[in-house]
Amino acid sequence: MEEVVVMDYEPEWRHAFAQEKIKILSAMTGLEVRIEHIGSTAVQGLGAKPTIDIMAGVSELGLVDERYIRRLEQIGYEYVPKPEFPERMFFRRGLWRAGTHHLHIYRYQGKHWADQLLFREYLKKDTATREQYFNLKKELEAQFKHDRVSYTNGKDDFIRSVIERARQDSDWVRQLDIGGE
Repeated sequence: MEEVVVMDYEPEWRHAFAQEKIKILSAMTGLEVRIEHIGSTAVQGLGAKPTIDIMAGVSELGLVDERYIRRLEQIGYEYVPKPEFPERMFFRRGLWRAGTHHLHIYRYQGKHWADQLLFREYLKKDTATREQYFNLKKELEAQFKHDRVSYTNGKDDFIRSVIERARQDSDWVRQLDIGGE
């Protein structure tokens, strides 16, 4: 099982995302799709596990059929069905529990799309929250060094609270124009 390692921010993560975005857009030719870099690797100055999280938005998940699943597999993304999350399609690049890239496909401008962007943008704008999140991740790393699931679950309450805090800033949210219906 992968060891949880939270490292300092790496500028290379932005480049890695840009390379993958091109590949994913090519694999999804024929669909109108938006691609965003999400998660901690998308926030300059925030330490993270070195897993590049990528979000693709499509008008409806049902459009991502076997043809697109096969195309994504051809560029290294394995489809991992998660019935407990019907609002998302999840693809992993790399070994189980040791993926190097995660691709999350959501309905474009739906609630889950908006939540991902709210979280990312709030961390970018609020230094104190970004530092709190990094400290939490380091604490969880120490506590759950060999338990990635518990590490990830340990962040849930913090993430939800940041998204709720971000939603309270309605003027700021309107400026982002990220959807969320």
